[in-house]
Amino acid sequence: MISKAQFDQEIEMIIKNAIREDVGDGDHSSLACIPESAIGKAKLLVKDEGILAGVEFAKKVFEYVDPTMQMEILLEDGTEVTHGDIAFYVSGKSQSILKAERLVLNAMQRMSAIATKTKHFVNLLEGTTTKVLDTRKTTPGIRALEKWAVKIGGGENHRFALYDMIMLKDNHIDFAGGITKAIEKTTAYLKENERDLKIIVEARDLEEIQEILKSEGVYRILIDNFTYEDTRKAVEMIGNKCLTESSGGINENTIRKYAECGVDYISSGALTHSVYNLDLSLKAV
Repeated sequence: MISKAQFDQEIEMIIKNAIREDVGDGDHSSLACIPESAIGKAKLLVKDEGILAGVEFAKKVFEYVDPTMQMEILLEDGTEVTHGDIAFYVSGKSQSILKAERLVLNAMQRMSAIATKTKHFVNLLEGTTTKVLDTRKTTPGIRALEKWAVKIGGGENHRFALYDMIMLKDNHIDFAGGITKAIEKTTAYLKENERDLKIIVEARDLEEIQEILKSEGVYRILIDNFTYEDTRKAVEMIGNKCLTESSGGINENTIRKYAECGVDYISSGALTHSVYNLDLSLKAV
């Protein structure tokens, strides 16, 4: 996993690039009709139901745009919200509030949607020991925000990117000439380059599970697109030799059944790639 410093850097870059993209050489709508000295106040109004996410991100955006702006936070990230709730007030220069408005709303609406879906999946697994993981199926450029939202919703983060964990999937295995060769080459690569990265290996059937178990150094086995019956068999075969993860088209109707097979983790790309934004608005007070 990436460090907190790396994560904070990702968030800072997201803010800088988003403001560059949206504001450019100036918010001319505001500059044209609102005096620079004008002071205003706005509220973040919830117009939907779900899990609130992105309040701390909004704070970072306001600080970046204008450090003199002040927030009064009423609802924290992770709070269950409903129509009519007010998450926070922000006050300061009216031009600054408007400059930050769209980035705050875009981010919070998507983050809240992801947190809401994640919380739903987490609730479906209540009473089991299985944990929900996200994937790299994220929106290019804002992965840090989406993975942050998964954490707010009660899920856990998988690897952040290609550089912080080894994940040998079907294409790696086929290009390398098989599972054993892929693992051997990976182990040698890590040793030669003095890299300490965890290794996850994908299995497509029970025979591949058996082959993976013959190698040392595998942190987790990805049990991909297995039936419930074969997943239970795979978990039994693996035992405590390494961790287990189920994936492959798992949805809210099937996630509980896979958890009951005894896997440690279930990963779902749907947490980030198939959500509908929560309806939020920033209104002048």
